Amino acid sequence: MSTATLHRWNEIEPEQLNPLLTRQFVTGSLAMFARVVLAKGCIVPRHSHPNEQITFITEGALRFDYDDGTSHTVKAGEILVIPGNLPHSATALEDTIDFDIFAPPRQDWIDKDDSYLR
Repeated sequence: MSTATLHRWNEIEPEQLNPLLTRQFVTGSLAMFARVVLAKGCIVPRHSHPNEQITFITEGALRFDYDDGTSHTVKAGEILVIPGNLPHSATALEDTIDFDIFAPPRQDWIDKDDSYLR
């Protein structure tokens, strides 16, 4: 039988990936839940991953840009679903707090093999 595990953000060491971006995450066997804090002007360079991503913005605004020239600006209270393998970039239009669910978990984040963020 599985055991439930309680986590607290204040007990998870934030990773300062660059001067404008920090993250924390919790990993289960089938999904990952991340808290990402981006300062206004932070750019997450174009990338893609096989993981489905569900993004929920609780503060601020984050613009996602896609290769076909379209974009979505996701504001506090809004949710964006990004299919796996869809190239995208993101720009923080304001100081932003972003919660992401990835399924399956991002192995590159777990292994710290995510140089595009650093």
